[in-house]
Amino acid sequence: MSILLDAALPAISALPMNQRLMALDLGAKTIGVATADYTRQFATPRHTIERTKFTPDAKALIEFAAKENIGLIVLGLPLNMDGTEGPRCQSTRTFARNFGKLSPLPIIFWDERLSSFEAEQQMIEAGMRRDKRQANIDNVAAAVILQGLLDEIRAIKTEPTH
Repeated sequence: MSILLDAALPAISALPMNQRLMALDLGAKTIGVATADYTRQFATPRHTIERTKFTPDAKALIEFAAKENIGLIVLGLPLNMDGTEGPRCQSTRTFARNFGKLSPLPIIFWDERLSSFEAEQQMIEAGMRRDKRQANIDNVAAAVILQGLLDEIRAIKTEPTH
């Protein structure tokens, strides 16, 4: 089990079933948003927020979270391919720390390595035109991040105990 999952499980386990999870894929210019269904089986890309300044971006996320009954945020952590943290991870952790000052929603991190690549592949396989792929890459990447977490949790629940 990964360190990120070890840290995430208690927060997810404590979440009431009437609350949903929201994933964010932070980019320099946009924030991709995805949500899980109430059964926590499926992640769905929702929308992309054009980044302006931190406070209005955070306000838009907080309003969306309230409207969608979100109880926990999964934030993609852009680890380097060797698993180390670079400047983008520091920026993501700073975003989480600042967001935590404005919202009581718990935030957990999930490894987002190759999420944009996987999102692009999914859209190509679906026959999406290049301009549509470009417009949707961040919210589909957020769904890839969230689905990865949901699949990992489901795998743990179905593992036989010895």
